[in-house]
Amino acid sequence: MTDLTILNEIHKGVTMGMASLEEVSSKSNDKLFKDNLSYQYNLYQNTLNTVNKEFEKVGSIPEDTPMSQKFMGWSGIQFNTLNDTSNSKLSELLIQGYDMGIIKGVKLLNNSPEASKNVKNILNDFISLQENSIDQLKKFL
Repeated sequence: MTDLTILNEIHKGVTMGMASLEEVSSKSNDKLFKDNLSYQYNLYQNTLNTVNKEFEKVGSIPEDTPMSQKFMGWSGIQFNTLNDTSNSKLSELLIQGYDMGIIKGVKLLNNSPEASKNVKNILNDFISLQENSIDQLKKFL
């Protein structure tokens, strides 16, 4: 896969993650939990800035996440929190999303030997961010 393809996938993952963090945060009244989500959101914002700088370097702009994907993410959170908005349930939903992101990221790494070192580093950092986010959320399960 090309660097641009990988950057687009990272961009989609980051923006979906940020949207999920915002939505999940709006469902909680727990300050400690919300502070943790805010911290994660800021780390995602940093990753988004890094990815956007890479797009600028190559003179391109990121593809927008399809509306259907955005809706599925939003509606999944709505449906799964109808009867339970506990920290445990909200953490579980985010962890599931992070797991999907890690799997996708590792597949990208494994199937993109021609990717530049810089883009691979950004992808590795994004995978690590998701792994660390899971570790942070485990204490709320």
